[in-house]
Amino acid sequence: MTARLRSVTRGFVHGAVLCAGMVTVLGACSGCATPPSPWADAQHDTARGFQDSLLDRLTGTWVLEGMIAGGDVVHDVIAEWVTGHQYLRFVELSRERENDGTRAYEAIVFIGWDAEHKRYACLWLDSTGGSGLVNGIIGYAVPDGDRLAFLFDSGDESRFHTTFTYDRERDVWELRMDSERDGGFQPFARATMTRRD
Repeated sequence: MTARLRSVTRGFVHGAVLCAGMVTVLGACSGCATPPSPWADAQHDTARGFQDSLLDRLTGTWVLEGMIAGGDVVHDVIAEWVTGHQYLRFVELSRERENDGTRAYEAIVFIGWDAEHKRYACLWLDSTGGSGLVNGIIGYAVPDGDRLAFLFDSGDESRFHTTFTYDRERDVWELRMDSERDGGFQPFARATMTRRD
């Protein structure tokens, strides 16, 4: 056996012994408690991030009921602060199902703050198409009391209005969606979000 071959063989054996030792240590710790996740801690860290009392009122679990696209719907909505309290994320899931069992609609929506222009920004990703990350369409809403009136401008003569209005007395949100083309408006959704928790 040449000196080089002996050196490679020793290196291989040494590596195998180290790997076996690590497996033994990891196996011994398999019953150890998992350390807390810093990601989980950051989700509700109200000491930093974006602070907004109106969006705070949107957090929680809701039932959305009303008319969307001409049909009656019931959706479940869960809204919470994420990524170090920088964005409000809400997940919307329809209770209605397609023939194959999949949900008729689902969406993940992020609302944040555009500090430069002092307005809210909204990214809406849903199951109606997969272009939400590449079409460049972000909805914007200027602060307006208890209203979040987002305008999504596609730049091709069509715009979409999504307005959330908070009713403080009843602790509910009214949702209105309208499509706009050439100055004309077409109602798309009229719904109410009622708190479940």
